[in-house]
Amino acid sequence: MLRWYQARLASRPLLTQAVTTAVLFGAGDVIAQQAVDKKGLDKHDMARTGRMALYGGAVFGPAAATWFKFLARNVNLKSANATIAARVALDQGVFAPCAIGMFLSSMAVLEGGSVSEKLDKNYTNALTTNYMVWPFVQAVNFKMVPLEHRVLFVNVISIGWNCYLSYLNSS
Repeated sequence: MLRWYQARLASRPLLTQAVTTAVLFGAGDVIAQQAVDKKGLDKHDMARTGRMALYGGAVFGPAAATWFKFLARNVNLKSANATIAARVALDQGVFAPCAIGMFLSSMAVLEGGSVSEKLDKNYTNALTTNYMVWPFVQAVNFKMVPLEHRVLFVNVISIGWNCYLSYLNSS
């Protein structure tokens, strides 16, 4: 399986990362609905899972892959630790606030709701919670994970994060 994934990454990296992200964002929502909300399969909201998967594959996966490449190419300081710190600072100071805003806005549009209401209600909580989790995760990611696997690493960690976002978005 890993060999197959590596081959797909080598031949079509952006598509592979987008599809992987779609699957894992959808899985995060399934877990949120079944393990957190305890909806049961008969009340599972497939449209909600579809929205999460669509957002993951069409927006977050490509954006994260492009962002990680940008950081790897353009943020390289004299020491490895300074480079990691700068990448984490940029990731959390620029990418995270934009990504959370884009997620909430996209969900509002896909749900036919108000973007401003969704942002007013959830943005601050989501960003505050983000800062409790993601700086550490990204420090590990930038230090230990090869560039081509960074989106996958974030996606695996994001299964739990997406449970939170999906739950937050639906509340």
